[in-house]
Amino acid sequence: MASGLRVALAALLCAGLLSCGSKEDVRVVDGDTLAIDGTKWRLHGVDAPEASQVCARAGGGDWPCGARATAALEKMVDGETVACALLDTDRYGRSVGQCVAGGQDLGRAMVRQGMAWAYLRYSQDYAAEEAGARSRGDGVWQAPTEAPWDYRAHRHTGGSGAAAAAPSAETAARTTRRACPIKGNISAAGRIYHVPGSRWYARTSIDENAGERWFCSPEEAEAAGWRAPE
Repeated sequence: MASGLRVALAALLCAGLLSCGSKEDVRVVDGDTLAIDGTKWRLHGVDAPEASQVCARAGGGDWPCGARATAALEKMVDGETVACALLDTDRYGRSVGQCVAGGQDLGRAMVRQGMAWAYLRYSQDYAAEEAGARSRGDGVWQAPTEAPWDYRAHRHTGGSGAAAAAPSAETAARTTRRACPIKGNISAAGRIYHVPGSRWYARTSIDENAGERWFCSPEEAEAAGWRAPE
């Protein structure tokens, strides 16, 4: 989204069309949650490390990724007006929305910096930003680490034994995507593959039950009968 359009969106939001909070009304709860004038907002399409979570550090050891993610979001909204567009309500009663501050989409910025995962289970909007952060080794991508949905599950089960060691189906699927991120889509136009960062990558979903696939390289995709978009 162009910077001018982002600023225009924020202006429209703050004109009263959707939720808007001045800097005095905004509090950061954690890396993906804001409280605006007493209402909790969950950033759409992202999942940040839990506040108490630590992540693996490149070269060994760990770092307080949950606290750092919270600090990163605090820095983005510091002194800024925050505007949020309501998209959904989660099971905890929080408003889920796309939030803008300082001319930027907060969820997109968090994923781009490696301070949050793109929540691909619910949205593909920030898949390209995650692919970029992962390729650079930014933030949570500097070393293999536990995803927040697994961290929450392990915390609820005591975090020990097989439950702590076994990754979720979502994590297993994402492991495949990390290693082989090229999307082999099937549409009316035929079998077309999309590489991370390309025009249609973030908008393309893969349904393996329909014969669509993930590929590790363009050569592999072409050998299997897929082609690049025109």
